[in-house]
Amino acid sequence: MPPTTIPEQQFFDDPALDRAFGVVMALATEVYVLRDRQRAIEKVLANQGVIDLKTLNAEPSDEERATNQLDRNEFVNHLMENLTGFQVSKGLK
Repeated sequence: MPPTTIPEQQFFDDPALDRAFGVVMALATEVYVLRDRQRAIEKVLANQGVIDLKTLNAEPSDEERATNQLDRNEFVNHLMENLTGFQVSKGLK
């Protein structure tokens, strides 16, 4: 007798959306784990006097903000490339 299989849960009409949402949730879980670990590392380093949390949490300078904005824009543009519908070979320029 073949093993009984439980049907896959489906929340959206298109099962591909369910799978994509599953990927998003898995990534969100990983991001939270990283946040939690970073917080723990910062605490240890602060307790050992290696870093100053006030300095770490300080508002960035205007120059740092501009640099961060450029980096963020490049990151988002790269991340969103696949949604434009134009697949570009990364091997050829």
